[in-house]
Amino acid sequence: MTPKFLDLLDRHNAKATFFLIGRYVRECPELVKETVARGHLVGNHTETHPNLFRLSRREIRIELRLCHDAISNALGSPPKWFRPPFGFRNPWVIPCARELGYRTVMWTLLPGDWKERPLEWLIPRLQPIAARSQRNLGSASKPAAAGTGDVLCLHDGTHRQMNGDCSRTLAALEHWLPRWRDLGLEFVTIGEAVNTPAT
Repeated sequence: MTPKFLDLLDRHNAKATFFLIGRYVRECPELVKETVARGHLVGNHTETHPNLFRLSRREIRIELRLCHDAISNALGSPPKWFRPPFGFRNPWVIPCARELGYRTVMWTLLPGDWKERPLEWLIPRLQPIAARSQRNLGSASKPAAAGTGDVLCLHDGTHRQMNGDCSRTLAALEHWLPRWRDLGLEFVTIGEAVNTPAT
């Protein structure tokens, strides 16, 4: 599915951040290189996508290090961003990520695209991005708020196996990307989002 997502993002001049599972990076290093070559960012999503809340400091370090090494070997440089699987953290997760030089990234909208639900269920769950954008646009006498935006968490695969079916997510993005663009939204990597000063 990832090549289809990359093509869709290209069509809409949209950039994204892909948080990668190390074991899949080893199986598809050329796809990782292509993702970065197309202007996207990649980050660490652990080696096997475990629930880190249940792991010891040592086990967390191993998960992070294995993925770190897989991405570094594929690209020749390490990633700078980390997202914990399921968003679960215990007191050791963020410090272990910092030891590898990572900044941890969460999300503002998690629509549940991994659930086995129809497209008609998923499309409305992405509506909050449009609604917030319209609220932030303001009126002619009040300029739009700069630096506002969402971090949308979607999936281009599953953590359980390679080639998971994410066609509903792809279809939902095909629906929303042009509509969000019409609202004036820009689609950037997390690195671009946090490094761009508000005006």
